[in-house]
Amino acid sequence: MYSPNSQQNDVAEVPYKRELLESDAPGWRERVLLVDDSAVTRRMFSLYLSSKYDCLEAASYDEAIALLKRFRFAVVVTDIIMPGLSGIELLRKVVEEHRPAEVIVISGVDRPQRALDAIRLGAFDYLIKPCESSVLEATIRRALERRALLLDSARYKHRLEAQNAELLARKEEMQRLQAQVVQNEKMASLGQLAAGVAHELNNPVGFVHANLEMLEQIVDDLLTLVRSYETVESTVDVALVKSQIGYPTIMNDITSIVQDCREGSNRIHEIVQNLRTFSRLDEAEYKEIDVHDGIDATIRLLSKYFSAGNIALKRDFGDIPQIGAFAGSINQVWMNLLANAAQAIGTGKGEVNISTRVDLENVYIAISDTGCGIPVQFLNRIYDPFFTTKPVGEGTGLGLSISFSIVERHGGDISVETRLNQGTCVTVRLPRHYEPVVLEDEKAIVCYSHA
Repeated sequence: MYSPNSQQNDVAEVPYKRELLESDAPGWRERVLLVDDSAVTRRMFSLYLSSKYDCLEAASYDEAIALLKRFRFAVVVTDIIMPGLSGIELLRKVVEEHRPAEVIVISGVDRPQRALDAIRLGAFDYLIKPCESSVLEATIRRALERRALLLDSARYKHRLEAQNAELLARKEEMQRLQAQVVQNEKMASLGQLAAGVAHELNNPVGFVHANLEMLEQIVDDLLTLVRSYETVESTVDVALVKSQIGYPTIMNDITSIVQDCREGSNRIHEIVQNLRTFSRLDEAEYKEIDVHDGIDATIRLLSKYFSAGNIALKRDFGDIPQIGAFAGSINQVWMNLLANAAQAIGTGKGEVNISTRVDLENVYIAISDTGCGIPVQFLNRIYDPFFTTKPVGEGTGLGLSISFSIVERHGGDISVETRLNQGTCVTVRLPRHYEPVVLEDEKAIVCYSHA
């Protein structure tokens, strides 16, 4: 008898669903097919094995194939030399089409090479005739043990595939929801920007509009004066006309009005340019950016926080190089962190400090505030989705989520240091040289926010 070699028994993967169902059925007994051209041998083996297994007999390759098409067998015991096609051909057929049935070959030819050939083709074992029934029964038992392992493996694989499919479906759904949440947060930020821009534009537009009305009246008066000089023979008293139109005042006002209009239009241009710099709508690609320019543009857009007078804003900018980044995304980070810092101080007096530095590999941007800080019990939750200590309606808990995702996309990270009632410092590390992988969606990790 030759023992099977695990490296010589590579079997093709086949669907085991029916076997799994049958093996779980009540009263199920394994089915064994005995194939031999000797009726005496078949009968002897059948009588011995029938107490434990359902045994069917076949005298040739064709009969065996007919039974294999009708029934599922756990084990096939076959002779090699038979009328018509041999037991080796039957072995090949079982391996190709009727797995996980195990095949035991029995032959009167005691040649190691033939045995090895049978094992390599997929036979479980090779027994030499005459073979005792007890030896055959023990071999069948071992074959069934291996088959059971294969079925357990298939069962486990089927479970894993089902779980993987479910996890994949959940991942896709979560990615869709995260993308939607990120988009909603961006739209909320754009709404805040729009409100800030509208507020900022209101004043310059107002005095430009008012001054234009005055300028129109003044120009009309000046034209009246000019027309009075057109006729030399005119008896109009020029001094009287100047007095009537307030000529000295007009000459002073017209210069001031033009300057005011120019200042207003410049402010409008600056606000629009800041918004353009912040959003980088025309720069969606990865390129070299100036971090300081992005921070300054963001600060100007957040003037409602930093122009109220209660928050002192300090810049400690180092000599840092340009870095590769998606400008619009990085500016979203500064927007979230600066807004959180200002909101942490609230209406009281406080200070926000922005510092930048560089080493051989990275650029560091630290934004600190003297606000209320983060309570110790919340430190482990600041990265939880939708966690926020802000009042209802004032925060989504996604600012640091989006910021962390953006920074991570750029190969960096964010660290937070905080002391209750003393303030918080958020440090962003960005590599100087990094080529990001373009992602379909950004990971959602949570917003750091203050009470």
